[in-house]
Amino acid sequence: MRIKGDIRPPGDKSITHRSLIIGSLAHGETLIIRPLRSKDILSTVNAIQSLGIDVDTNNEEIWKVHGGRTREPDDVIDAGNSGTTARLITGVLASIEGVSIITGDSSLKKRPMARIIEPLTLMGASIMARGGRFLPLAVKGNRLKGVSYSTKVASAQVKSAILLAGLAAEGITEVIEPAKSRDHTERMLTYLGASLKIDGNRVVLKGQQRLSGREIHIPSDPSSSAFPAVWAAATDGSELIIRDICINPTRIGFIDVLKRMGADIKMVNTRYSSGEKIGDMVVKGHRLRATVMEGVEIPGIIDEIPILSVAAAFADGETIIRDAGELRVKETDRIAAVVEGLKALGGNVDAMEEGMIIKGPMRLHSGNVKTFGDHRIAMAFYILSKVADIDINLDDMECVDVSYPGFFKAMEALSD
Repeated sequence: MRIKGDIRPPGDKSITHRSLIIGSLAHGETLIIRPLRSKDILSTVNAIQSLGIDVDTNNEEIWKVHGGRTREPDDVIDAGNSGTTARLITGVLASIEGVSIITGDSSLKKRPMARIIEPLTLMGASIMARGGRFLPLAVKGNRLKGVSYSTKVASAQVKSAILLAGLAAEGITEVIEPAKSRDHTERMLTYLGASLKIDGNRVVLKGQQRLSGREIHIPSDPSSSAFPAVWAAATDGSELIIRDICINPTRIGFIDVLKRMGADIKMVNTRYSSGEKIGDMVVKGHRLRATVMEGVEIPGIIDEIPILSVAAAFADGETIIRDAGELRVKETDRIAAVVEGLKALGGNVDAMEEGMIIKGPMRLHSGNVKTFGDHRIAMAFYILSKVADIDINLDDMECVDVSYPGFFKAMEALSD
């Protein structure tokens, strides 16, 4: 089923999270223009409110954060399903005097937290965790000292937790990653007045800098944009314009993959807003070919691999995805979820420990698909149903509200 039209996806989830959290640490008022209102984002709103920060979300288009002095929360902070909330807020809690407890839902409680516990402990925080590495966490804030820390995985959440703690620490904090992860935190810290040094995969931050509130314009989320983009790219006769998409180089790896697969994609009307590069993406349907996704590009496409797997299902040849073991510790095991879903529909796909082999083009049939409560799995298989023109029964459609409220309605409006 081809797709025609013009769409402006919701505001970027990563940038909305950071505008709230970093805005809460800035002096004065931060105005967040066109924020994403989703379950994950509301978890962050509730978290910073529990730290004594005044947040006004009554206007759908403009939120106000009155930043300033944070305090020990009166109650347990519930991060819900949001790993970003849990990890970044823990970085803030590390310097707040008193004891804070942060937890999450059953899915988030299975996700690894040792990767932030270790560096924050080295900086001076005292953290207790269930099993030594899972939520809930009890965080006793202390006076922190900067560290030089090399992360084991390229993770924007881990890097951001360390940098947010480093903002309150004495001295210099240095984070070195094995590959460059999303850099929205660095961009926003700079935009609100901090001075950082960035050299490839290395970020250096001087502690105890003063931030000042500003207007932050939230661009369209590229991860959400990837779903209609793949629908258009994989169907002959389709033509789609995606407006105001964030084209930060650390976020558009999926576009490079689709172009490598033969997709007809052009960026127009590019410009800068609030420290981020944005533009309009024009996608036309074209026959796709298989590719290999591996190595240093994986951190930049980790959230888009489920929908890129859908593109691979309709591409000529064998697509191989390697080095993506991080997918197994997302909201669900996304490697297993994609493989199980494709096989349920008659697809030819094999799982590997850190990836999968997808053999296209597939001739698929209607069927039932388990989402495992994962928003990206649900949206990916919905798009697959449109490209293949088959009926798929998803066991959980509400989970998309985590990142893209109104997703199904928006996609139906694009059906030609």
